[in-house]
Amino acid sequence: MAKRQTRVPGAILEIQTNAKYYYAQILHKGCAFFDLELDAPLKDYSVLKTASVLFIVAVYNDVITKGKWLKVGKMEIRDELKIVPNQFIQDPINPIEFSLYNPNTGEILPSSRKDVEGLECAAVWEAEHVEDRLRDHFAGNPNVWVAQLAIK
Repeated sequence: MAKRQTRVPGAILEIQTNAKYYYAQILHKGCAFFDLELDAPLKDYSVLKTASVLFIVAVYNDVITKGKWLKVGKMEIRDELKIVPNQFIQDPINPIEFSLYNPNTGEILPSSRKDVEGLECAAVWEAEHVEDRLRDHFAGNPNVWVAQLAIK
């Protein structure tokens, strides 16, 4: 049975899949996933203070609360991660209409395609989809979930 745990900003999550280890930090809004793939668990989390961030997305609460990814430490959230980047919403009925979503405030504003290019799609991710994205990134493969959420 997985360990019950609470969602605590600053907590470090260890994601183990296919004999590899990946790390993320719970932010006030979403999680930051680090550009790190290891063959063994991290012993010293201070490396995460300067590690590059691959992406920041929201994940379902149960991924954390039901212990799918274990909390293995805690550190202060870096200044550049305290405000999560804006995300985009593309209207599924009228795909030429876009909105800019601010995950920090919940504000949604009309926007242009040009202004949302390069942003993450506003979505909440399943653990398995994030794990696929991490594996694909390090294998140099395109990711089906990223492609599915890309601007059409």
